[in-house]
Formats: sequence, C-alpha cells, structure tokens
Amino acid sequence: MRHGRTTANATGLLAGRTPGVALDDLGRDQAARTAERIAAVPVAEVVSSPLERCTETARAIVARQGAAPPSSVDDALTECNYGLWQNRRLSDLATEELWPRVQSQPSAVVFPGGESMAGMQARAVAAIRRHDAAVEAMHGPGAVWVAVSHGDIIKSILADALGMHLDLFQRLEVGPASVSIVSYGASRPRVAATNSDGGDLSWLAKGVPSGDAPVGGGAGVPAPDGRA
Repeated sequence: MRHGRTTANATGLLAGRTPGVALDDLGRDQAARTAERIAAVPVAEVVSSPLERCTETARAIVARQGAAPPSSVDDALTECNYGLWQNRRLSDLATEELWPRVQSQPSAVVFPGGESMAGMQARAVAAIRRHDAAVEAMHGPGAVWVAVSHGDIIKSILADALGMHLDLFQRLEVGPASVSIVSYGASRPRVAATNSDGGDLSWLAKGVPSGDAPVGGGAGVPAPDGRA
C-alpha cells in the first residue's frame, strides 16, 4: 500500500526523506478508506517505511484489524534518497538535464548527492521478499501481510514482480493509498492487482493462488456476496 496524500504531494514538492511530512486531511481520509477495505482480511503483519506519512497510514490499517497484527518499520522500505532533488518542486525538476533520463532510463540514474534508482529497487525488492518469506514460514503460504511504502518504491517492486526492466517502471501508476497485490510463489511472482483504490478485498482472506497459472485466465476471485 502507498501512503495517503501528503501536504507535499498536494503542493507539488518532492518530499523525499524530509522528516515531518504528514498526511493532509484528504490523505487521512484515503488511509482510513483503504484500511477499511483491508479490514475484511486478517493481516498477519504490517511493515512500514519509517517516514511519518507511512507510519501514520500503517497505524490506520492496524487500528481496523479485529486482532491487531504485529507492526514494525523497515528502513529498506523508505523513500528513495533523491539527494539534492529533495524538497524541490516537480515543475522545477522537470527542467533539469537528468529529468528525461529519470523518465526513460531510470536504471542509469543516480540522483546528485543521493542514491541510484537501481540501488533503490534492489534494497526494496530484497526487503519485500525477505518479509514475505518470513511471514510464509510463520503463518503459511496463504497468509496476507501489508507493506506501506512510497510511489517509486512500490513501482520498482511491481516491475520486479512483473519481470519488467526498471527502465519500463514509469509505465506503472501507484496513487496515494492504493493497494497492489503480489503473491510470491515457488516458481514465479503473481501480480493480482496494481493501483487499486476501491472494491472488495475479502477474497484475499483465502490467499492469492501461487501455483501454475490457469490457462485461459481461470474463473477469477469469488464475488463479494460469497458466490463461487
């Protein structure tokens, strides 16, 4: 899940790792609505980026669970280190020489005074796979857990799960408080949803299938009223 909208999002600032960037009123509403959607699913664990906008969103999820799951923060899920780009307006950054490369060749981007986008993806994917393996070992392969992080982080994780080169990840959209669903199976990841901001999630209580993909597409998930 991506955090809800922030004061920086609303004003077109690239907040990066700036401390104290909180959800705005709309962002808190978004987080509450998504937490309500997730409440239909027993969650085994909630892991968050350490930045305030993510921990605030994570608390909304935990609060809506019938039995509060364990929660923690993981620095590996924090925002990209945008270096000297941090706290600048996106409209200004769009005039920088590096901007076209961020759009078309992010695998070659190193932010001035910050980290590379390839390094960002590597540490985020490693963290997600590590947490997923730990949850599966403790709760079984059908267990559902939630990671709360940032737009570029989630896009890079989805690109890995989809087998996409990082240079294609700007084709993905991850909106505030959206949910993307990945199941890591023994043979390959399966992406069940991306950028979802509405609809029933109770079907997740049965877990995302992680075996062979159904030829022809299969029957889909159960209807919200329980019909097969």
